[in-house]
Amino acid sequence: MEQRNESMRDRLLAHLPQPENVASFREETASLLAKHEKALFWEKWTTTAFGLLGVTVFLMTMSPWGPRLDTTRTVAFDVVAGIFFFMSQMWRLEYDLNRNQVNLLKEVKQVQLQVLELQASLKRDAKQ
Repeated sequence: MEQRNESMRDRLLAHLPQPENVASFREETASLLAKHEKALFWEKWTTTAFGLLGVTVFLMTMSPWGPRLDTTRTVAFDVVAGIFFFMSQMWRLEYDLNRNQVNLLKEVKQVQLQVLELQASLKRDAKQ
């Protein structure tokens, strides 16, 4: 059992960059997280726009202008509004999942940076 835990520890530590590269790893992490945040911003904006479009179309058919339409067009507008709203909610769910993944990635990268800093600190202490 100890042998297996030791090998798993070694495999996990092998994925980390060397302590000499902590500054470059920190910069790469910051740029990666910034890229994800930018993508999430546009994903949320698109989701919100589709939701507002669906609600707008639905309210348009319920407004005083709506009864002027024949039944077929009213139903068609309601179906289109429902499709837009459903799509926006599905994309909102995808956005929430992606947001949670990015938050988890932030946590993992923070732990990796802490481990690298600890390794660098241990090496400095060993040299002194």
